[in-house]
Amino acid sequence: MAFEEKRAWVMVLVAVAAYVCYVGVVLGRAGGAPLTEVPYAATLLWTVGGAIGASIVLNIVLSTVFPEGANEKDQRDREIHRLGEYIGQSFVVVGAVAALGMALAEWDPFWIANAVYLGFTLSAVLGSVAKIIAYRRGFQSW
Repeated sequence: MAFEEKRAWVMVLVAVAAYVCYVGVVLGRAGGAPLTEVPYAATLLWTVGGAIGASIVLNIVLSTVFPEGANEKDQRDREIHRLGEYIGQSFVVVGAVAALGMALAEWDPFWIANAVYLGFTLSAVLGSVAKIIAYRRGFQSW
């Protein structure tokens, strides 16, 4: 398995775990109350920060355990990275447009923040999945 594919797996696992933790905490706090009344901001910031920190630590561990290829990227790695980033960034745009629409419609800030967070999570997950698929099945470089 290429080192960059390992990094993509780390990103998928960390992004999904952080989002599931966030949703679990927010839904757990809700009880029977409306979601817009649940304190979510600190939880959102902690899960985003935790995901960033976990990703950094896991990439360092990965580089230590599997040092071969950790600092090397060939042309194929760069093209696969670019493909994954293009796919992932499209979901950042979708999340931003959704949040903009919600803000213009004067939705509660809870929904706007969650749309942005979901966009970031989908970006990380789907971009990394695209990289993994490209490594496993190949891809057509243009």
